[in-house]
Amino acid sequence: MGAIWNSDQCPPTGPRADRAPYGRYACASPRLARRILLRGGLLAGFALAAGPLAASTITTPERGLEAGWVSIPAAAGPLRAYRARPTGAVKLATVLVVQEIFGVHAHIQDVCRRLARLGYLAIAPSLFDRQGDVSRLPDIPSILPVVARVPDAQVMADLDATAAWAAASGEGDPARLGITGFCWGGRITWLYAAHNPRLRAGVAWYGRLVGTTSELQPTEVIALADRLRAPVLGLYGGQDDGIPLESVERMRRALEAARSPSRIEVFPDAPHGFHADYRPTYRAREAAAGWKRMRAWFRAHGVA
Repeated sequence: MGAIWNSDQCPPTGPRADRAPYGRYACASPRLARRILLRGGLLAGFALAAGPLAASTITTPERGLEAGWVSIPAAAGPLRAYRARPTGAVKLATVLVVQEIFGVHAHIQDVCRRLARLGYLAIAPSLFDRQGDVSRLPDIPSILPVVARVPDAQVMADLDATAAWAAASGEGDPARLGITGFCWGGRITWLYAAHNPRLRAGVAWYGRLVGTTSELQPTEVIALADRLRAPVLGLYGGQDDGIPLESVERMRRALEAARSPSRIEVFPDAPHGFHADYRPTYRAREAAAGWKRMRAWFRAHGVA
């Protein structure tokens, strides 16, 4: 089964549908889609705190892919990661996929499969595991203390270990390394672009740019505008209640002042989480447009 979309948002199907951004699509009314999801057991794999699953949830099939969990050696101990790639393919352009606060749940895994269908090796390391299993927590207030205990330094090291594993395995090409992340992972994408000199490009989806810092998470993204080692495309929503447009404009000015090749694009009518197709915040038009811009950004900067 392909993706489930609201009936008024169905994209084309047919023999060329696999070339579309999210793979092959199947359309259904919201009520029918919900029944299909329940019958197929697809509610499993989402964090409890993510809330009720929307009928717009996209499911990309594993057909033609090698997809599943792998163990990555890292300085702090083995690291779980979800990996997807075209079956049998090696030396692929590699995209690190960085989770939301809900962890590497079914949506993030699906993003990996979508990228794999485009010919990438996509890997999403489970970056909260050492601090706790957020998939079992009932709500966001329960998750936030876990997230607060995750040091930025640990995350950078784990992403480095993931990139090293991709190269050492032969599956990935270290010369074509990219990163993309969502919400919490959007902030991490900016940080990693300032951390790894071998990164070619990043795409940050609605990641926090300014705000509270701590001993474990000491850096505001805006402070890195002149230290980015790879160009980042920031994708933001104009109706984001958690990331004010004022902070987005501040980041734009900081990038311009630094003469950075990075840039920010704002979708005026989109809320926070507009790419998260399993949530009510999902906006199909803006999500598809952002995905298209991400693909173009990676191609333009050698992650292809």
